Amino acid sequence: MVEELILAGGTTVVAAMATDSWTVARGGVARLFRRRGEDRQAAVEAQLDNNEALVARADDAERVRRSLLPVWMLELESLLGEYPDAADELRELTEEIKKRLPETRQPQVQNNVAKDNGQVFAALGGNVIVHSAPPGQAGGAGAAQ
Repeated sequence: MVEELILAGGTTVVAAMATDSWTVARGGVARLFRRRGEDRQAAVEAQLDNNEALVARADDAERVRRSLLPVWMLELESLLGEYPDAADELRELTEEIKKRLPETRQPQVQNNVAKDNGQVFAALGGNVIVHSAPPGQAGGAGAAQ
């Protein structure tokens, strides 16, 4: 559950970079990291500003966002590891940012797992998921958001 929140949070933060919802995203992330003190909060704000500038001036903004996603997932994972009580605030911030993102920037997260010789066929966007396993065996699981 925490892993899904970290993925959703990181995806949403980088999706907001260089969009009209950036101010809300930046401020919310900075508030999350205030738990670590003013110096760490200032460092995170500088990191956010630098990352957003990379996205804004990139010829391929999506490639830059994909490159930044693991960085922000690690930052959020570290924060939640130290301050598990920040999970609810991150969840609320993620939802707030998602509401403000342009339709084309709405992040989508999909997790698919096939077990016991099962198969998974998935499409993100249309949310078409097919999973099967040989008769008599437990099938795989799929989830799309």
